[in-house]
Amino acid sequence: MTPTGVADTTLLALEIAEPAVTPPPPSVDPPTVRLHPISASDSPDCPGERLLQNAYGTTERAERFYRDQVLDHLNPEMIEFVGRMEMAFVGTAGASGECDSSFRAGPPGFLHVLDPRRVAYPEYRGNGVLARLGNISENPHVAVLMIDFVRDLIGLHVNGRAAIIDDVVLRRDHPALPAADERGRTPERWIVVHVEEAYVHCRKHIPRLRPVPRERDWGTDDTRRKGGDYFNVRARQNAPVAGRR
Repeated sequence: MTPTGVADTTLLALEIAEPAVTPPPPSVDPPTVRLHPISASDSPDCPGERLLQNAYGTTERAERFYRDQVLDHLNPEMIEFVGRMEMAFVGTAGASGECDSSFRAGPPGFLHVLDPRRVAYPEYRGNGVLARLGNISENPHVAVLMIDFVRDLIGLHVNGRAAIIDDVVLRRDHPALPAADERGRTPERWIVVHVEEAYVHCRKHIPRLRPVPRERDWGTDDTRRKGGDYFNVRARQNAPVAGRR
């Protein structure tokens, strides 16, 4: 049975315990899942993380991973990795928990390490929805995943708290940010992620991809070049309805 995500010890024990088909013999104690109460400070992420480790017997493996692989900053190898990435996947959630994931891309350096505890990426003019920025304004927690599909087949998770900063403000304090003429467009603002967790994403399921030459229209507002109505949403919404004049 898969838990629903409730991080209360009593409810979680009920969720993950297998229902008994027949009552146990009187001389045999029924099987139970024993969980030890924890505090949020015990976990680098959330209490539910520790609860499930206890329930599923992975505590020892998890402790080894925390000890050997998880940092609260970027070390020199991670900084070098971020500096050569051309894409990233960003996860956010609003105040009530609705999630959103997004793809961000640019020439190497578009993900800019300000210092070992801060990474910034640019936000350009888009469709005006501002889904990720809206989430961050309600809930600053963000998750950034970068994957090297080409050379080393490895990934880096960077989780932390984000702040929205206008381009002119961040550029004033960090003049080494990529110049607008290097990208063909000027960022309207930046998302600055204050690193709380940085850790490896293992390579065993990462496919190897081969880049091919392609001219990319960075920042274009041309509908056709952006992909147009690829999924036919607008076309179907505007299609005439039978019987309607």
